[in-house]
Amino acid sequence: MTTIRIVSFGYGHGTPPVAEFTYDLRAQLRNPFHDQELKNLTGLDQPVYDHVLNTPGAERWAFNAVALALGLIEDTTPAAEVVIAWGCVGGRHRSVGLARRSHEILTAAGHDVTLEHRDVDKPLLPAGVHSR
Repeated sequence: MTTIRIVSFGYGHGTPPVAEFTYDLRAQLRNPFHDQELKNLTGLDQPVYDHVLNTPGAERWAFNAVALALGLIEDTTPAAEVVIAWGCVGGRHRSVGLARRSHEILTAAGHDVTLEHRDVDKPLLPAGVHSR
């Protein structure tokens, strides 16, 4: 059975991880960084997670990423691992939220899934690098 690994990361903290699918959320979804009540929280905190998922299109992103990964597993030679990477500016809000959601979908369907939040504990980046 192929393992699916989901990684959230921030483009502002280095090179994206190697992955079969990398989703760039920097220009997508509302950015919790711009909300003073959410800025210092992360996608691991329920208010940020809810904010991200309540953004129009967020669920579609998660379900489409899951469908694409599952299609790859079904249509190709089995690999030991398929990686889905979710990136935003700082790797603390949007990418964490979508990584969590895609992990929930896959786990509920009985798939072997691991989840890593590469940059969630890194400091906030300066406001000037957050375009949205």
